[in-house]
Parts: sequence; structure tokens; C-alpha cells
Amino acid sequence: MDAQAPVGIDTLGRPDLLPRFKPSVAVASVSSYDRTGGNDDGFSGKHSFLRKEPEGLVIADLKGPGVVYRFWTPTPSDDLVEFFFDGEAAPRLRVPMRDLFTGRAFPFVSPIVGIGAGGFYSYVPLAYALSLKVVVKAEKVQFYQINYATYPAGTPIETYGRSPAAIERFRADLDRAGRLISQAGSDVSAASGGPSATLKTTRFDGALRPGQRLTIFETAKPGRIAGLRLGPAKVLAAKARDLVLNVYWDGSRTPAISGPVGDLFGASFGDPAARSLLIGTAGDMNYVYLPMPFATAARIELMSERTVGPAIDVHAEIVTSDVARRADEGALYATWRREREATAGQPFTFLDVRGRGHAVAFFLQAQGTEPGGVPTFFEGDDQATIDGVLAAHGTGSEDFFNGGWYDVPGRWEDRVSLPFSGSLDFKRHLGRTGGYRLLLGDTYAFRESLKTTIEHGPTGNAVPADYTGVTWLYAERPPDGLPTLHAVAERAVHDPDAAVFTPGWTTPIHAFSWANATLAKLVEKIGDRDVRYLGFRIKEPREVFGPHYLSLICELPSAGRYEVAIEAIEGPAQGRVQLFRNEVAIGDAADFFGPLRNVSPRRMLGTLDFQEGPNRVMLKIVGKAEASTGFSLDLYRLIFTRVAN
Repeated sequence: MDAQAPVGIDTLGRPDLLPRFKPSVAVASVSSYDRTGGNDDGFSGKHSFLRKEPEGLVIADLKGPGVVYRFWTPTPSDDLVEFFFDGEAAPRLRVPMRDLFTGRAFPFVSPIVGIGAGGFYSYVPLAYALSLKVVVKAEKVQFYQINYATYPAGTPIETYGRSPAAIERFRADLDRAGRLISQAGSDVSAASGGPSATLKTTRFDGALRPGQRLTIFETAKPGRIAGLRLGPAKVLAAKARDLVLNVYWDGSRTPAISGPVGDLFGASFGDPAARSLLIGTAGDMNYVYLPMPFATAARIELMSERTVGPAIDVHAEIVTSDVARRADEGALYATWRREREATAGQPFTFLDVRGRGHAVAFFLQAQGTEPGGVPTFFEGDDQATIDGVLAAHGTGSEDFFNGGWYDVPGRWEDRVSLPFSGSLDFKRHLGRTGGYRLLLGDTYAFRESLKTTIEHGPTGNAVPADYTGVTWLYAERPPDGLPTLHAVAERAVHDPDAAVFTPGWTTPIHAFSWANATLAKLVEKIGDRDVRYLGFRIKEPREVFGPHYLSLICELPSAGRYEVAIEAIEGPAQGRVQLFRNEVAIGDAADFFGPLRNVSPRRMLGTLDFQEGPNRVMLKIVGKAEASTGFSLDLYRLIFTRVAN
């Protein structure tokens, strides 16, 4: 086997080797997914082990030679995890599960292990010549995924920890990889170019006008691109998705890389978001440091499909070397695909191609049809079918992106960027989220075909959704089945007509009355359903400066004029609520007094102009009905409906 073949730690510390075809005979995973097709992917623990032994629960039992490349869970415990290598009677590694990810226990060191967006992950490569058994000494395990690769018999893979000298070599390799990974968001083109490459940076400045194609780099000589930086990122991200990046290799008339600029670099619905090790945005510059080898020629162009508007001042930096594409390397491809209305009964397909290669990155922007509701579309599992065999079956959408527990504060509830993965966003009020993941050691290598999908909904792909995916992959030749870019009219980000805020869940609170009032998040049985709301309870009719107030921070997807409406709990102790701006009342007060506790119909408060992004929205308790015994507001939902741009 080629000494430079990317196996083990080299898959992390040597990004220059990413284009090399993988020597593995199979890549696969074991996980806690529900074997019945349901959504019990770890909740009960029923599917979270292969068998029970006196030592505990066996969660993986792998035959070598092979390497485990990824271990993920959102539910670590303090129970011991034992790793039995090559049939040994005693575990060679014995670590509390939590410390697989905290960085406190060698070889599970930061930043090769980490925690973020609700997930706990390890990318420490654990090699085994004959076998590896992983046992958790516990009565119950919940969610987990383990990705691994199996290599041909006779592959000279050294089992982890065979000797003190081997451990010290491994320690040095981990340290080297860790220094690279710590540079996420910085220029790592030197690592992508390789240790012996001489790199050259070509700069481009020019104006991209509506309807124009602009060549920002071109060469008729063999070589490779070690880094591409392109800006201004915020302008190029464009919700209309009408600015396209095309990259051509070796004189082909069909672009190998093609997609809306922002989405290729990990934008979230028109806003730059990702900041990973090899793809993302730093400051106002997009970057990709996936090596791009070519045999004879390369051309990079920007295309504007706008018909009107000002020119865009573009700046680009292209880092290259004259090291031509090798026979054992693939060319880099990227494909963009969208289902504006995901097909009922079928998962969303990232990629369905035939050929030889390996996928190295996935980006997903996912939007439901019910802003403000529980985003159940994100309960879907990912699947990878490699060479006709189901090789990986995940446990939930945010799980695929190394996260966990969406819509939970401190977990998958905001934008989080980590070196290998992250949450592009979570906006319950718009029904939006998304994530990204780089696949390095855990790459999906295929010899004949690769199909990667993700479900929309917990079962049956039954939850309506709008999905947009980007896949980066290396391939021996243009893969059969690679989709062409959708027409510009089919690409634009769809901003929902309404934004629905549910303060009983996670809507940010800017301020409320200085005195004589309390806030609480409550759940109450009203009729036949449990209703979660924000309880604004008032002890006296006024606070320090006058009527009681509640100020919320409401983020809107675009600037414009909006109707503001409210839904609250009617009851015998409720007050009258009015919308204010700059101490001026807007519209009429809404009275929520009623003899019984009920969820009110939607009531208009007024119409206001709002900016894109966060807005402070002031509600005041301006009185009560004569029969009411109090001034409370039990706020269920606040609805903003755009009526004009």
C-alpha cells in the first residue's frame, strides 16, 4: 500500500491527501437507530446495543483490519467505555464515556474531540489489525453513532497502543493534527497544498455586473488549487441565489463545481454561516481549502443571473501549486440540489451518483411549512447507501451534523460552527434550521455508486418541508447522475409570509416591568391539549414608570411592513394589551378577559415597519375589563404577517 494513502491519523492532519482514493474495502457505521422504522433512535435504549455480556453492553464489534474514525452521542454518561483490541481479554482503553469528548483523557484530546450544538464527538482514529469490541459498562445506553472503515486483508495497520513507542508516535501525530484543526477559519492552504509544494497566490479584483460571466482565475497548465477565498461574502450570499460559482477542470464545458455562491460556502438562507476547517466564511471572505487537483487546465468563473442592479466589486485569492493531479486522485466536484416541496413518502436526496470517489462534505438548509411550530421535519434520519449496500443509518437530522436536541437552550438552538460540523441556524419562529459536516476519516468512499439521503419527519417522510443540500465529493471522472443546477427561478430562498413567536419556548425577552410583576413559562391543560405560554403576572396595576410592559426581541427575515397579531389565554384575571412604539400606542387594545380559560382567537394589535433582523416589540398592559380580577397576560403566540416590502 502507498505509504501516503490516507489511513488513520493522516486523514486529519494531512488535508493534502484528501483527493486520494481510499484503500478501504468498506466504510460503514453502527448506531442506535430504530430497527422497526420508528423514531425510537435511542430514547428507550432498546436499539442501543448489539448484545449484552457480563462486562456490559456491546455497542460495536468490528472485524479488521480497520479504523474507527468517529464516535458521536448527545447523551454521554459517567459509565465506563472499554475498548477491546484484537480479541484481548482485558480492555486496552477504559474511559468514562463523558471523557471521550472532554479532552481530559488521552488519546481523546481536544480539538480532535469536542462538544457543541448539543452533541459530543470524537474523531480520534482507533486502529485495529484484527478486531475491536466496544463495551459500555451500564444498564442503558441511549443515542450513539460509530463510523469506521475496513481495509483489505494484509493491510499493515498497527493496532492502537501496541508499544510505548507507538503511543508516543501517535501522541505526536495527534498534536500535529490538533494544531491544524485549531486553525479553523484561518488560512490552511499550506496544509492543503502539502508539505513539499511551492504555493503561489493569484489575486483578482473586478466588477460583476448583472447578466455577466466573470473569469476570476484561469490556467492552461496542470496543477492544483490549495485554497480559494472569495468576497464580499455577505453580498455574494444573496437570498435570490442568482450569483453562481462555476469551476471547470481540464477543458470540460460542464462545471465540476456549480451552485449559488453563498450556499457552496455554507450560507444559511442567504446569510454566511459556516466556519469549518476547510469550507466556510471568515469575516467577509468565503473560503474553501479542499485540495483541487487538475490534469491540464482550470477555470473559475462567477456568473450573475440578475437583470438589474449595481455591479458587485469582487475580490478573490487563489492559492495554487504546479503539482498535477495524480492517477490515484479524484477531481473535486460540488453539487447543489433543492426540493422546494419535499416529496411525500421519499427522503430528500443529497446525491445519487455512479462512479468511483468519496464524499467529503454535506450542507443542509431545512425549512418547514409551519413557522413557530415544533420542527418535526428535523426528526428524520440520514442514510448512506454505498455500492448498493446500506452502510450508514443515522438517528436524527441534527445528529448527522454532530449536534443534539434541537430547540433546547444551550444545545441545537442557534448558529454554532466547529471545525468538522455545526448548526447553520435554528429559528423556530421561521421554521428554519440547517447543519454541515465535513467527512475526513469517515468519508463515504464508493467504487460503484453512492446515494445519500435524509428524511423529513420522524417516520414516513410525511412532514412537508423545503430542503436545500450541497455535497462536495472527489470523483475519478464526472459522476453519472450528478444533477445540473436548477433554474434561477427555482432557487430563491423562500421567506415565509408570517413569523410566529412562541414566548413560552425560546423567544428572547429584552425587558419587562421594573416592579410589581413576574414572568414564568407555564404549561396548562386547556381543553384537550397542553398549552405552553409565557405568564406575565401583575401584582399591582402600575409599575415604576406607569403601565406594566413586556418587551420582546423578534427577529424578522426581511425588512417591511408587518401586521402584528396576538394569541393569548383568555380568563377571569386577564388584562388589556396594546402595542407601543416610542411610547405611542399602535392600534387598539386587545382584551383577554373571559369567564373560562381558553386560547383566544388571533387578534390584531397594529401595523408597523420593521427592519431585517432583531426588533424590539413593546406590549403594555393598559387596563382591564370591569369584571376582571387582574391584569395578567398569558402570552401564547405573537404573529407578524408581512403586508408590504
